Amino acid sequence: MSVIEEKEQQFAEAAEIITKVKTEIQSFIVGQEEVVEHVLWSIFAGGHALLEGLPGLGKTMLIKTISEVLDLKFSRIQFTPDIMPSDITGTMLLQPDEAGRQIFSFHQGPIFANIILADEINRATPKTQSALLEAMGEKTVTIMGETKKLEKPFFVLATQNPIDMEGTYPLPEAQTDRFLCKVNVKYPTKEELKEIALRTTGPQKASLKKAAGLEEVIGLQKLAKEILVSDEILDYAVWLISATHPDSEEAPDSVRNFVQYGSGPRGLQSLINMAKARAMCSGRFHVSIGDIKNVAHPVLRHRLILNFEGEAAGVNADSIIGELINERARGEKG
Repeated sequence: MSVIEEKEQQFAEAAEIITKVKTEIQSFIVGQEEVVEHVLWSIFAGGHALLEGLPGLGKTMLIKTISEVLDLKFSRIQFTPDIMPSDITGTMLLQPDEAGRQIFSFHQGPIFANIILADEINRATPKTQSALLEAMGEKTVTIMGETKKLEKPFFVLATQNPIDMEGTYPLPEAQTDRFLCKVNVKYPTKEELKEIALRTTGPQKASLKKAAGLEEVIGLQKLAKEILVSDEILDYAVWLISATHPDSEEAPDSVRNFVQYGSGPRGLQSLINMAKARAMCSGRFHVSIGDIKNVAHPVLRHRLILNFEGEAAGVNADSIIGELINERARGEKG
């Protein structure tokens, strides 16, 4: 078997595993196909996701379901104003050893898991938020000068409520940039609401099957990095990031008028990594323009900071990103 044939087989097997994972998740979660896809792409891209939606839309159930289907260790942290960094990372406790001497023993916090649900992250104080975000960036925690590595794979899905902002500590823009993508959870349709009621209020309880495991997830993350990106695709991604800067020559009027700060290099990295994960999930070993366009909204919507005029006009980041994509398409046709 040649190298090319071997790679084709690897990607075919990866697409088959991912299809099984999606099917199993959707057998339990009603609707939210786009949200499921974006979260899976984030996991396979090795990043973290920020989920925003109203209470009761199944955000917690979604991430718990994904962890069960992928057979990964799951941990949920409910953020409150009084939660401390040590409640997340763990702490050193004095305990007697076999000889009766008092020694420090490390007790792991809930962050030592594969998939972490950081529920209502904006309700914790900045000090506690920073402890989590440091772990997300470094994949390590430091306790009393001792550095401890986190388990692999390590994925944080943080949720926040777009309403009821009283008593919260909104994440600064520099910290939201640490998230690979921001996913908006929409309200279900009437048909989906009916199906949710049928599945959750009846006597039968659905059971989930494991469709993958820890080794498969790590293998998929490695495989996603091998996806090819042509110069043409890379140039398009670079243009898209550059066009979000109001002082850039490529910036359209909407960006110049309504955007204060655009995306930086981390946004470009996230765009490419997310597009690679999408390509892999489709069974392809090269990134297309369609991949870039499809992941642009979740990757960039939390990286565009609107100015006062934009806020006053009711403009949102999604509409600006859509206009950027459409304007480039019109320019290519012209």
